[in-house]
Amino acid sequence: MSALEGHVQEEDRLEELAQLLDTFCPMHLRLNATGHICHVGPTMQKLRPDSPIIGQRFMELFELRRPRAVGSMEELLKSAGLKLQVRFREPPQTALSGVLAPLPDGEGAIVNLSFGISLMDAMRDYTLTSTDFAATDLAVEMLYLVEAKSAAMEASRKLNLRLQGAMIAAEEQAYTDTLTGLKNRRAMDHVLDRAILTQTNFALMHIDLDFFKAVNDTLGHAAGDHVLQKVARIMVDATRAEDTVARVGGDEFVIIFDGLTDRGQLVKVAERIISELEKPMPFGDHVCNISASCGTVLSENYETADAAEMLADADLALYASKHAGRARHSFFTKKMREAGIGPAPAVEPQAANGAPAERVERRSR
Repeated sequence: MSALEGHVQEEDRLEELAQLLDTFCPMHLRLNATGHICHVGPTMQKLRPDSPIIGQRFMELFELRRPRAVGSMEELLKSAGLKLQVRFREPPQTALSGVLAPLPDGEGAIVNLSFGISLMDAMRDYTLTSTDFAATDLAVEMLYLVEAKSAAMEASRKLNLRLQGAMIAAEEQAYTDTLTGLKNRRAMDHVLDRAILTQTNFALMHIDLDFFKAVNDTLGHAAGDHVLQKVARIMVDATRAEDTVARVGGDEFVIIFDGLTDRGQLVKVAERIISELEKPMPFGDHVCNISASCGTVLSENYETADAAEMLADADLALYASKHAGRARHSFFTKKMREAGIGPAPAVEPQAANGAPAERVERRSR
């Protein structure tokens, strides 16, 4: 066999070897005796699509992190069989693990690399699919596990969001008066306790509807519910977003004015509410007429604010408004407590001739 024929056979053998390695080790590199890369697996080349790897020196393309102090091909060959840890010198500096096997007759070496724990970083940095890995590479199974975990985590996240939404809805329902949409007594107690705890200046206004019972007794609960919903809208419109409007009884309401203790402004709010409530409220063929009495306390008038005491004093101010003729507003004073003011008797409003005035009228057509 001539030297030429022997060289051709050697080239054919290396080509067959390269094809096998491309299939079984798609991230391999074949180095010649000088440490230059003379063949690269298809997946390895995919990591540097715009930069030809063939022809570069292995030590110039990669930084050898273990074993250290390797600076030549001769020293690199001595690490045969040991676990190699390398990374690209240029970004993205993907970390790789591998092993080196020398070729016979000093023809160089085969270096087979894998992503190892850098697999997820590689999937982020490169456009890789399962076909870029050997069929026996556990990376494929790992990818499936990661995808399954991601799907499970996403399903868990959505479930948690639904549960949180349900919890928020349940909490909101627990603090809401279902008829009017206002806060309920429980919510009012919570806001009041928090305002006292944080030592925030605030005003508490207790409002009781006048002549509401006549509407309920005459037209029934449907009319009463209609009036209460109208009352709720009026009170919300008359207050600020930071204020708390709560329905605490059948026809009783409490407003907590956050940071507002100016008597003049509070009087204007009370007068506006009373004025709006006294406007006739149509219901079917009838018109409902009500009013309201208000009593207000200011947190700044207490050395140590107490929720029960403030609510009791607001009641006294409310009773004072009713005793004074209803449809008015009063601020609490200590004299009210000393006088022992109690609930005003239920009195129907009088017409001009002294006869009871009707609180429900039939609408003219």
